[in-house]
Amino acid sequence: MQNVITINMNYQRDFSKSLSVNKLRILLFSRTLLWLSFLSVLVLASCQKDPDEAVQVEGPAAPEAYSYEVPYAWNSLMLELERYLPAPIAARNLGYIGLAAYEAVQPGMRDEHTSVAAAFPGLVLPPAGEGPYHWPTVLAACYAKSCELFYRTAPSALVFNIYSLRNSQFIEYKQIVDPAIFDRSSNYGAQVAQAVHNWAATDTEAHNAWRRPRNPNYVPAQGLVDGIWRPTFPDYGAPVLPSWGNTRTFVADETDVCAPPLAYSELPGTDMYQQHLDIVQKVDSIKQGHLSEDAWIAIFWSDDCATLTFSPAGRWIAIANQLLQQEDSSLPEALELYAKVGISLCDAGIRTWHEKYKWNTERPIDYIGRVMGRNDWNTIMCPDGTGKFFTPPFPAYPSGHAAFGAAAVEVMVDFVGDNYYLVDRCHENRSEFDGRPRAFNSFYDMAEENAYSRIPLGVHVQADLDAGLALGYQIGRKVNQLPWRQ
Repeated sequence: MQNVITINMNYQRDFSKSLSVNKLRILLFSRTLLWLSFLSVLVLASCQKDPDEAVQVEGPAAPEAYSYEVPYAWNSLMLELERYLPAPIAARNLGYIGLAAYEAVQPGMRDEHTSVAAAFPGLVLPPAGEGPYHWPTVLAACYAKSCELFYRTAPSALVFNIYSLRNSQFIEYKQIVDPAIFDRSSNYGAQVAQAVHNWAATDTEAHNAWRRPRNPNYVPAQGLVDGIWRPTFPDYGAPVLPSWGNTRTFVADETDVCAPPLAYSELPGTDMYQQHLDIVQKVDSIKQGHLSEDAWIAIFWSDDCATLTFSPAGRWIAIANQLLQQEDSSLPEALELYAKVGISLCDAGIRTWHEKYKWNTERPIDYIGRVMGRNDWNTIMCPDGTGKFFTPPFPAYPSGHAAFGAAAVEVMVDFVGDNYYLVDRCHENRSEFDGRPRAFNSFYDMAEENAYSRIPLGVHVQADLDAGLALGYQIGRKVNQLPWRQ
């Protein structure tokens, strides 16, 4: 059983430390950008065909003529870039970038897809010009500029990958696209990305939250009394993003709230006591080598160990990648799905964090230690190899994992229906933990299992999961109701 829950320690759990390490990268970024741009020019110039060579120019085609492959490549890269951010910030980036990519190509769509920009007050996009566009070039430029602007904490090697992917696509396109069309397309894609980023930046506090995601001065309004969240063992880290609930949303609003959490009680037989007892029994059984299915589920869905995998929000972009591959989707279909999933994740994170810091419910580790006399008890999250485990540094109710999954699943059900077979291969062939693929016949089953995984992991009671699922489903339905189609 030890092999099931052992995870390599090549990660950083403390986002503040991760950001401190990246300060140097951020400073170096501005210096290296000019060098990278100069190198890009040299590479592109060296790959031009000789003037005497015949160039097969690709005529203008509608976005429907292209597949999901370009946005798939960029969203795969973003799963590497977002590993260095707390899940709510990662989700916000995915929402804005997904919207930018969709709106950059929507003017050329000949099917029923429509712009949703008018639904967002303050968002002003550059108009598409009269001339023809090469839509893969538009996308490559839009994604590259967006990634450059939104992923400020990415290591320099991954920043280089942004330009490497852009240049590889540009080199290909310049061989088949008229130079005037290429220039028009690349300029337009970058302009849309900049416009969306400018709008995102008007939400100043949230836009700059990556600089200092933890607030060591935060004190719950309820005070530090029994049942109220406080920093937890083993690192007693300061809370992550206690003000995130004030972030601007896309579609969610103040009506997207949770019912009050379980009534606090230390009496055996009450709902609160019994739900914590259920956690103790499951985690203890896993540590004793039993409940192997629960152990697999807990680790498979975790995605909590910073930098080891993508974030719990990014997980659903990884699932969207697999869905688009399986469906062999068109470019407009892919862009719509990525935009909707990203927006749903963004808003689910914001409203979940609003509710977390409204109720300030303590984590199971504190209740179990204090009430049940199990001061030696711990989770099985992110073991460090020395007997220490981890608990997320923010309040428990409602579950962010549950809300992220439910919001994304509502979008996917709207895309292909719920009765759908998919094998989740997100962590296939990982050696640090049990990442064997898991098969599902229903997206709702995926959302429910993702939520349930937090119980055998030891970080949530059932009430947290129920509230997170309800909140996420509600937000996902609102995203689906935007005027994506005529």
